[in-house]
Amino acid sequence: DVQLVESGGGSVQAGGSLRLSCAASGATGSIYSMSWFRQAPGKEREGVQAIDNDGRTRYGKIDSVKGRFFISNDFAKKTVVLQMNSLKPEDTAMYYCAASTSDHYDQRALRLEVRGYDSWGQGTQVTVS
Repeated sequence: DVQLVESGGGSVQAGGSLRLSCAASGATGSIYSMSWFRQAPGKEREGVQAIDNDGRTRYGKIDSVKGRFFISNDFAKKTVVLQMNSLKPEDTAMYYCAASTSDHYDQRALRLEVRGYDSWGQGTQVTVS
């Protein structure tokens, strides 16, 4: 099993930046891809950005974060970071870290769909005012 713990959320004014971190533990050698999702109240969880273990990254369907949010990883520290810049009130949401293991990874993970990821963190709240 893979365990994920997010940190770095908080409240920030519009235009500010936040850096979210996700620490992985457990069977980390089985991870093929890690990603960030977000879920606003009353809305579905949606993929923000993903990074595969070969370093390739891709955005989900949220056009508004492209060019403002950037994912990176540190394999040595087993962490994934989401740098969020120029934050807007519409970025307010619970942000979740997710991992897709090699056995689970498929086209759904490639498209940043929720069912493409089989391990999830508890989430960290981001509030932009």
